[in-house]
Amino acid sequence: MTRTEKQQAIKVLRRKFKKNSFFYLTDSSKLSVAEINDLRARCFHQGVELKVVKNTLAIKAMQALAKDRGYDKLHDALKGPTAIMFSENASAPARIIKEFRKDHERPILKAAYIDSDVFYGDDQVDILTSLKTKEEILGEIIGMLESPIQGVLSAIDGGSTIAALLTTLEERTGA
Repeated sequence: MTRTEKQQAIKVLRRKFKKNSFFYLTDSSKLSVAEINDLRARCFHQGVELKVVKNTLAIKAMQALAKDRGYDKLHDALKGPTAIMFSENASAPARIIKEFRKDHERPILKAAYIDSDVFYGDDQVDILTSLKTKEEILGEIIGMLESPIQGVLSAIDGGSTIAALLTTLEERTGA
């Protein structure tokens, strides 16, 4: 790889790290070409990009970004063969890994970067699969907000409950 190609690769990686708040560092070595293609297809269908990288180029790309992102904590995981799974969904790569490993021994999770938090080791896959997406969290919040509103609407439908409430309020203000 020429110096220009390396600089271009670092530039591409830097953009990907800057754009994605969620990425996983994995070891997918020892997988056959057919298995890697199967893994890439699964990633593609889930909106995850799988990219095999040189560790030194990944480190240089991370070092070029802000220190407050905490990428320096990932440098120890960048040893040996590395494939990075970039995603807009925090748990999608973990679910892909877990599903793929039902039939294969790899990929192995080295580390995961989840919005400035770092998870180390393959034993973290189960924890990472349980992370909720932004849409799921918003749905839960909306559900919690709807609950009191539903109570008020039920009271309004009851009719007599509102009349009784208004009478009680009127008596309190008059007293």
